[in-house]
Amino acid sequence: MGREADENRGDATIYDVAKVAGVSPSTVSRAFSRPGRVSAQTAERIRKVAEQLGYRSRQVQSQARQKTKMIGLAVADITNPFNFRVIRGSQAAAAEAGFMVSLTDSQESPALEREMLRRAMPVLDGLVIASSRLSDTELRTMAKTMPLVVLNRRVSGLHCIVPDMPQGIRAAVQHLLAHGHRNITYLAGPEASWADGVRWRAVRDSAREFGLVENRVGPFAPTLHGGHAAAEVIAGRRLKAVICYNDVMAIGLMKGLAERGVTVPRDVSIIGFDNNFASGLVEPGLTTIAAPLTMLGDSAVRFIVSSLGHNGAPEQPPLTVPVRLIVRHSTGPAAS
Repeated sequence: MGREADENRGDATIYDVAKVAGVSPSTVSRAFSRPGRVSAQTAERIRKVAEQLGYRSRQVQSQARQKTKMIGLAVADITNPFNFRVIRGSQAAAAEAGFMVSLTDSQESPALEREMLRRAMPVLDGLVIASSRLSDTELRTMAKTMPLVVLNRRVSGLHCIVPDMPQGIRAAVQHLLAHGHRNITYLAGPEASWADGVRWRAVRDSAREFGLVENRVGPFAPTLHGGHAAAEVIAGRRLKAVICYNDVMAIGLMKGLAERGVTVPRDVSIIGFDNNFASGLVEPGLTTIAAPLTMLGDSAVRFIVSSLGHNGAPEQPPLTVPVRLIVRHSTGPAAS
C-alpha cells in the first residue's frame, strides 16, 4: 500500500482514482506505467477520472521534471513519398539541436493515429503531426501537454505550417488554360484530409476566375492503387485535364490510363502535387506543384526546440510556405 500511495503527493491518490473509475489501484498504476496492458477503453476512463481529480502519477511527475530529448513525428502514411523529405528535414533539425525523432505511421487511420499518439506522448518533449486525420479538438487537447506543430493543415490556436496550396493550384489551372483546356477536373483524395478540401476549393475558385468548367472525381485513396482505380472514371467520362490530390495518385492514374489505351498528354493532361522523388522518374515526367517538404519538417522541429528553450510555445500565426509549378511532359495541348 505504501509504495502505490506514494505515487502521488497531492490531494488525490491512486486509490481515489481507482474508486471513482471502478477499478483496482494496480490497474490505475498500469494505465500510467504500462498502458499496453490495459484496454484502451479502461485506460481512457482512468485518464479522464485522474484529470478530473487532479491526480498525476509518479511517472508523469518525473517526466515533467526531466526532458527526454525526443520529438515525435506522426505521419499519415509512411509509404507516401510526401513524407520522405519531411522526415529527413525533421531528423536533420533534431540532430543539430541534440534531439532524436520518434516516428509513427497511422496508415491513414484516425483510430490508429489516436492510439499510437496516446502511447507515445508520455516519452516525448514535443510533437510534429503531418496530415493528421484527427479532429481539431483532439489536436488542441494534445497541444496542452507539450509543444505541437501541425503540418499540411490549419488548426485554430495551434502552430501550423502549410504549403500555399491555393496559389499552386491557381498556377496549375493557368498552365492548363494556356494549353487550351476549358474543362478542369480535380481528382480527390481522402475525405478526412484538410488539404484535400483546400485543394478542391482552389480548383473550383481558379476555374471560375478564368471562366472554365470544373469537375470533381472521387474521393479515392491517396495511393497508386487509388489513382489507378480512378482511371476508369477519367477515361469513361473522357476528361481531358486532371489535377490530382498528390503525385502518387497522378502516377497511378497515368498507369491506369495507359492500360486503357489513353495517352498522356496527347489525350489527357495530368498534374500532381508535392513533387516527390518519383515525379521526375516516370514517363512522361509528371508536371507537379512542388512544396518545400524538407523545409516543413525542419521548421516544425526548430519551433519545438525553441518552445522548449523558452518554457512554452510562443503565439505565432500559421506559416504559409511558397510553392511552384514544375512543368514536365504530362501536360500538353487540349485534344480536339
